[in-house]
Amino acid sequence: MSPVASRAKIAVLDFGGQYAHLIASRVRRLGAYSEIRNPAEFDPETARREYAGIIYSGGPASVYDPGAPHCDPALADLGLPVLGICYGHQLLMQQTGGAVRPSTSQEFGPARLELLNPTGLFAGEASAAGATVWMSHGDEVSKLPAGFEILASTPDCAHAAVGDLARNLYGVQFHPEVTDTTHGDKYLRNFIKICGLENTWSLDDFLEQEVERLRQQVGDKKIFFLISGGVDSTVAFALLARALPAEHLLGLFVDTGFMRDREGAEVAEALRAVGVNLHVSEAGDQYYAKLDRVYDPEEKRRIIGELFLDVQAQEVPRLGLNAEEWYLGQGTIYPDTIESGSTAHSHKIKTHHNRVPAVEELIRLGRVVEPIRDLYKDEVRQLGRLLGLPATIVERHPFPGPGLAVRCLCLADALPDSPEDQAVAKILALKNAGGADTPGAPTAAGQEIQQMLRDLQYTGIVLPVRSVGVQGDQRSYARCAGLFALDSAVNAPAADVGDWLRVLRRPDGWAEVLEVARRVPNHFRALNRILLCTGVRKNENANNFAATQGVPDISARFPVHLSRDRIAILRQADRIVHDFQLEKKIYDEIWQFPVVLVPAGIAGGRGESIVLRPIVSTDAMTASVYRMRVEHLSDLTERLLGIDGCDIVFYDLTSKPPGTIEWE
Repeated sequence: MSPVASRAKIAVLDFGGQYAHLIASRVRRLGAYSEIRNPAEFDPETARREYAGIIYSGGPASVYDPGAPHCDPALADLGLPVLGICYGHQLLMQQTGGAVRPSTSQEFGPARLELLNPTGLFAGEASAAGATVWMSHGDEVSKLPAGFEILASTPDCAHAAVGDLARNLYGVQFHPEVTDTTHGDKYLRNFIKICGLENTWSLDDFLEQEVERLRQQVGDKKIFFLISGGVDSTVAFALLARALPAEHLLGLFVDTGFMRDREGAEVAEALRAVGVNLHVSEAGDQYYAKLDRVYDPEEKRRIIGELFLDVQAQEVPRLGLNAEEWYLGQGTIYPDTIESGSTAHSHKIKTHHNRVPAVEELIRLGRVVEPIRDLYKDEVRQLGRLLGLPATIVERHPFPGPGLAVRCLCLADALPDSPEDQAVAKILALKNAGGADTPGAPTAAGQEIQQMLRDLQYTGIVLPVRSVGVQGDQRSYARCAGLFALDSAVNAPAADVGDWLRVLRRPDGWAEVLEVARRVPNHFRALNRILLCTGVRKNENANNFAATQGVPDISARFPVHLSRDRIAILRQADRIVHDFQLEKKIYDEIWQFPVVLVPAGIAGGRGESIVLRPIVSTDAMTASVYRMRVEHLSDLTERLLGIDGCDIVFYDLTSKPPGTIEWE
């Protein structure tokens, strides 16, 4: 039953986009209630009777593909305002008489918007020419339907925003719902105003209604809650504590052996300080035994998630609890569910530990309680403040439930051998390479990228590792490329940390390297992540460089698994990074700072690579690279290179999309 009156809400039709629920979430935060609906089951009569407006979400399909998801074309003829976003924009154009085709230039990440008509969605935005919008698409509208006009464009997308102003039908190729679209809230707020729903919803309303919903769902049952110690699980637990009697709620903190340095004790102390009835289970031995010689990232996540349930089952009889009286509780938030491919037409980006098959079966049986499953990280933080949690918990950096296990990569492979991989590798190394099957001169896009690298005095290689990404709402599991600074005089590798970072000292250095990181995966789908080498360990292997490329000769370390020794290296690096943020007073400037151990290092050696992944975000659905001050990055790199087992330090230059925040 809807918590708001009929027609005081907006329907979001979910076509499987990674941002479908983010649209609904953003609309709610902007003051209007929204509901997710299945487009195949959403009929015009329901729309007319129950809603004041409709939004078509993005999605991974192409509108011209057989079996592509669709909705009733009559929805555009009801007289209700309609906003199509990305795939939804293309579908709206196709259903009203326009045409869609594959784009000649894919767009992933930021683009500059040129505003042509400041009306409708863009009312009051006459000064917004040049605003940044967030793109993630491979198709484009090639012909507008009758009655539509272009409202805004980008350099690579002529129909970035269109509208039939007489019928209040709008389409945007970009994503206004993500925070990286600088005026996105304004555009959505204008749509809410067009629907006549200004200031009709708030998170305070959600808190009140969710407390009542939880009481009805749980009834006389009890909740055995799995706590990781992060923001999500703590806020979810506090919300349950608001809704249920104290004797109906018990927290279980599972120490997997993959926690950060000293974190287990810190988590337990912090939770007990806010009144949590907490039981700690030391399960490290079980986890290391189960994960011995497991390399595949999806298999790792499955084992970790299922072992959480096994440990819980072991603890229930030890605590003298009646299993039939207790439901499982966990702090799942919406990004966890959508990256696991839970929406009707979405791709699985990665399986989260709280979305393994065993948990899904418990959900089907109605024995799992997830009080914040429809919220995003910024909403969770706001809810924590409403619940009275201290800032030390609410503002803490996100940390994955499986801990360092998903930041310690185990899978590496040989260097690229497909024609496409070889062509990309040659382009990065500033050599001739045609298309995937064509030797010779690079394509125009390849030539442009090579010129950018020459201007920066960089060369690059394709690294023998893969990471998970999201490109055009689809999962990618692709290779990474490393960029290395050259000494301009001798075309040799830089000699020390200062030289590796030379380009960042230029006035526009960060902007220049990030533009390279944006261009490369946009043009070459073989790559989804670009790294900047910030330093190489000075030891007997430090001069082992490939003579023809001027970069370190890097080889894969395989097989490697989640050993205590490798986790110890990563734990030491993670502690250095954490303390460094506090020391330099930059912790609050960074939304999340994953530190990743990658099984690749200098050829002939035994060390591995450490990747720094500091990002800026609010909701985990998109992320931008944190531009660390060069003197800080130089200092941090030198500290990390002092770790026994670290050969190379990289800085991840990749936004989300095309790379996810975590590597696995």
